[in-house]
Amino acid sequence: MSYHYLLDLALILLSTKFLGIITGKFQMPRVVGSLLAGLVLGPAVLNVLSETAFLSQLSEMGVIVILFTAGMGTDLRELRSAGKPGFFVALCGVLVPMAMGTGFGFLAGRCGWLPGNTMLENVFLGTVLTATSVSITVETLRELGRLDTKVGSTILAAALIDDVLGLIALTVVASLAGEGGSLTLVLVKIVLFFVFAIVVSFLAIRAFRWMISHARGKNLRRYPVFAFVICLLLAYCAEEFFGVADIIGAFVAGIIVASTPKAKYIQSKFEPLSYLLLTPVFFAGIGIKVELPSLDGQLILFSVLLLATAILSKVIGCGLGARLCGFRGMECAQVGAGMACRGEVALIVANRGLSMGVMSQAMMTPIIITVVGCAVLTPILLKLVFRGQPESVPHESSLTDNYRAIEQLDLVSAQLLNREKVRRPDGEKRSATQKGD
Repeated sequence: MSYHYLLDLALILLSTKFLGIITGKFQMPRVVGSLLAGLVLGPAVLNVLSETAFLSQLSEMGVIVILFTAGMGTDLRELRSAGKPGFFVALCGVLVPMAMGTGFGFLAGRCGWLPGNTMLENVFLGTVLTATSVSITVETLRELGRLDTKVGSTILAAALIDDVLGLIALTVVASLAGEGGSLTLVLVKIVLFFVFAIVVSFLAIRAFRWMISHARGKNLRRYPVFAFVICLLLAYCAEEFFGVADIIGAFVAGIIVASTPKAKYIQSKFEPLSYLLLTPVFFAGIGIKVELPSLDGQLILFSVLLLATAILSKVIGCGLGARLCGFRGMECAQVGAGMACRGEVALIVANRGLSMGVMSQAMMTPIIITVVGCAVLTPILLKLVFRGQPESVPHESSLTDNYRAIEQLDLVSAQLLNREKVRRPDGEKRSATQKGD
């Protein structure tokens, strides 16, 4: 048995953390650092790491846990309270990028930039462009003092719904790409899966309540274990019996767990597993898979146009949704710019298309350039559209309150740990004195 996988993991974790810190200093997502780590250490540059069966399986587990955690962070009550602006911005912000991405893929094929591309690959490219990542947007709006405004609240609400709609689109497209048969059969299977998920949800919530009533505040570790079992079973059943992607099953499992009384506790236990091991391995794995072709003029032009399509499609789509809800001209541009950033979900969708053989390997480099480019350009666009604008009236929102609550929780946790660290020497001295007495 070879133990080389231990060295591979050590290199991945060290490099992703180091490059993540560097990209964070440039106000870019840590995921970009993980991608760069895989790219630099992989066959594309240094060829220190290569894709192995172990890393592939661990990466698959990583994306399952990422989507499971995302599901646990999706509160159905918040979705219901997002209101008309959040829904219309999200809906237009999914439909327009999907249409523009598909059309761009079709035109690229006609121009010879994507030789041999199929209509399904074009639709998958459009699906990649539907995803939104608002982590950078939130930080920029907070820096500008606009997070608690009507525009900021609408962006947060739309991003929440956007993820759900984007994953529904992925469910349909991925099912069509598999051996699902006709569109009617695919839709029937998807409906049956969600009926199955509702039954599992009913049984799981009852099981959680039964465990809570009998645990009497003890043996709390059973809850995350049981939640993870639900995640793995739903992921397996989704892929094996319904032709739905396993990551969709994991996301639905997360939504089920979010409806249980111990949701926050379970989520807090999964976050260390995610950031300590699985998330870095997954995103570094994407970088390892990338094959850097010669950067000729055609590839550069294609990547630049894809980046422009990604940003314009969100600005137009989300701006249109905001306009339908009564926002004024500049406010529509602000909402659109805030929704333009791409991140984890876009990479997950692209990786799914690659693993299914629907998307070609040549597409990964332009997609990664698009994700990085959106991360760099979104703060610049937001500062431009807010420049010279008068201060907006603060807007009450449970979503912005939640972001602030999470921030405060992290600060309180750090303070408690520091306090414990300071007290421990005194406690040890006191114990020693008592023993001496």
